Amino acid sequence: MAYSTISKPSLHFNTKLFTGTGSSNALTGIGFQPDFVWIKDRQDTHNHNLFTSLIGVTKRMYSDTHDAETTNAESLKSFDSDGFTLGTQTNVNQSGHTNVAWNWKASGASGSGTTAGSGTSKAYSYIVNTTAGFSITKFVGNGTSGHKIPHSLGATPKIFMIKNRSRGTTDWQIYSPVNDPTDALALNQSDATGDSESYWSDEAPDATHIVVGGGGAVNYNGDDLVCYAWKEVTGYSKFDSYTGNGNANGTFIYTGFKPAFVIVKQSNSARNWIVMDNKRNPSNVVNKYLKANTTSAEETTTYVDFLSNGFKCRDSDTGANESGGTYIFMAFAEAPLVGSNNVPCTAK
Repeated sequence: MAYSTISKPSLHFNTKLFTGTGSSNALTGIGFQPDFVWIKDRQDTHNHNLFTSLIGVTKRMYSDTHDAETTNAESLKSFDSDGFTLGTQTNVNQSGHTNVAWNWKASGASGSGTTAGSGTSKAYSYIVNTTAGFSITKFVGNGTSGHKIPHSLGATPKIFMIKNRSRGTTDWQIYSPVNDPTDALALNQSDATGDSESYWSDEAPDATHIVVGGGGAVNYNGDDLVCYAWKEVTGYSKFDSYTGNGNANGTFIYTGFKPAFVIVKQSNSARNWIVMDNKRNPSNVVNKYLKANTTSAEETTTYVDFLSNGFKCRDSDTGANESGGTYIFMAFAEAPLVGSNNVPCTAK
């Protein structure tokens, strides 16, 4: 049985539920200063708002559209020691509306330099949480296939996503556990895996670099881009794939921990990105979900159970369990199956 070095995952990832006030709203109880904050209004068709400390306050991107980065002075106004503060902007703080915020810690080390590989070297900077295997890197594109972007994780990332911050016509591109080095999935689209060398230059990432192609979505010359990269950490994070069986007694997916957050996407067919967490679903079945690629309000259907060592599909719905469907997933822990404190976790 694998032991995790992270006995308290909530020090690195945590979900926060809150009600909008329509006025300055300081949210606490995250457990750390978040560096990546993803907010969605559960009741309304507002965009998913994504904020990054490395880029700065008031600057946001949307997971459900290819729009460029925007600035709103009344969106996320500060990253705080135990949470964040919102302004009056209705997308993130509409009075009386219930919201969810997913929060990741990336700080721990930081730095800057110039990129490598083909073409002109460009500036980059990063923050990284090596304990939890998560880094955020902002860089400038050079338009040349084979451009090498340092990810600072110290090990090969299992999954990463890149967004062109400057250009409002390019999709989010995700390199996933089912990719070969020419494939990508778009976070803001329901599309199946696409095949294009313009994304990853037909070269897999390694322990030092992510290699991007010449395409504008990942490397437009002179544009500002951001990359979020994760490596797996035993007992804390798992990024992999599974095959659905189309049965209410569905596929079991082993993670090695009790999940706090799971996002799934069928990669071989056009399906939505389904986002589930343990705060909106404190007990099984886990049936409240949001779609990362649409502005839809929260919906309900029987999807999965969160167990002490993974999650199990509980419905034949094609969103997570179509017979023969290949699904990628990202999962982060509520508690490891067995932590460094030698205490096993229990199921819900």
